[in-house]
Amino acid sequence: MSKDELIGAITQELRLLQQSFDAFDEAAAVRLGLNRTDLRCLDIVLGRGPLAAGELSVALRLSPAATTTVVDRLARAGFVSRAQDPGNRRRILVEGTARAEEVAREIFEPVGMAGADALTRFDTDELHIALDFLRTALRVHQEQTERVSRLGESD
Repeated sequence: MSKDELIGAITQELRLLQQSFDAFDEAAAVRLGLNRTDLRCLDIVLGRGPLAAGELSVALRLSPAATTTVVDRLARAGFVSRAQDPGNRRRILVEGTARAEEVAREIFEPVGMAGADALTRFDTDELHIALDFLRTALRVHQEQTERVSRLGESD
């Protein structure tokens, strides 16, 4: 394959991978009785540990009021709790519950383990290239998310 053909093939595989991520997230959300935004919030809380509501709003790209609504739904479902920040008594932290950790073990950890297992077929140099590619893809995707978010701002 030529370089252009390889780039086209990689672009197509990335599109299919994104669709696969979306399908997995949808299946997980349905399994847990959550909507996709709630699932995304749960993932952020589980991945980053206890977060202040403001930090969670930024990570979710939601208004504080919308974030409160999401956290309220997750708390009612038993996936998150609110706790006072021991370092700042006025600040409330959102943290995953034991039920959320159980869900992580049941649904999300097997994906990570299967992915890590699949990567063992690559040598160290190939893994460095893969890591560089993923970091580049993430940066490009974040830049494009910002670009799309700004569309129509000057209207």
